[in-house]
Amino acid sequence: MAEIIQKDGTWAFDGDALRLTPGRDKNVGLLRKTLGELVVPLGALAAVSFEQGKKTGRLRLRLRDGADPLLHATGGRLAEPHDPYQLLVESDRYGVAEYFTDEVRNALLLDQVPSDPVAGFLLPGPSVPLSVSAGDGTASFDGDQVRLEWNWKTEDAKAAAGTRTLAVSDIAAVEWHPAAGLENGYLRFTVRNAPTKAPPKYDPNSVELWGFKKDPLMALVAAAVQARLPHPAAAAVTDVGPSGPEGPRQLAPAAEDGHDALLRRLRELGELHRTGVLTDEEFTMAKQAILKRM
Repeated sequence: MAEIIQKDGTWAFDGDALRLTPGRDKNVGLLRKTLGELVVPLGALAAVSFEQGKKTGRLRLRLRDGADPLLHATGGRLAEPHDPYQLLVESDRYGVAEYFTDEVRNALLLDQVPSDPVAGFLLPGPSVPLSVSAGDGTASFDGDQVRLEWNWKTEDAKAAAGTRTLAVSDIAAVEWHPAAGLENGYLRFTVRNAPTKAPPKYDPNSVELWGFKKDPLMALVAAAVQARLPHPAAAAVTDVGPSGPEGPRQLAPAAEDGHDALLRRLRELGELHRTGVLTDEEFTMAKQAILKRM
């Protein structure tokens, strides 16, 4: 077992999974503290690196695309103190960090873990229920429904619509974006059959964020919802035509080159079906789409 203990947190690797525990140092971000311990299976990992600096170094994990609902919902926009896949390392522990990196890399090689995208989430996402107040509202999620409640700072036209309740089945996508410079951030839910180009300030399905302390916690709500939406790649099938009198909706596989890559995708889909992530219908549809390409 490899382990490194720092003020920023503790990372441990037992050969099968990495256990990432945030530290209690004041510089540890609120999102990491609230998220708590993360268990990352080796199969979800694409790479590990260690970068040395004059005073501190940094351990970084890179996950396979599509493995973590938090990374998908935030689009890689988590700043350093909130990113659970970075660990600050003090200079006197550089040797331990290098050993830790070598152990994880060797395990990736021995297990022949591919670095290509996955067709289903390999991490469960934050636990629910969740409720976060930030910006112009409060977002709550119980695993089945999202509830958006407004505060006195909400734009009148938006608040007039009252509290919003969105069933997971009505949500097509979710996105969290931090405030940057003069631009406000947002937590946005895209509702099926109700497209809008309204800015978050006026969108009743969005919470506008102004760059305050609790903004990153809205990313946990986004990740918890994302974990319960159809996977964007298991959706290894993508809608390319409308259903209607002309015929059923056509499905096409997500772009991926090479016969071997398609075989890997088939194996991944089979594993997701066996573990219950994909329904019989979803598995059959995705499998048929890939077989057509082969």
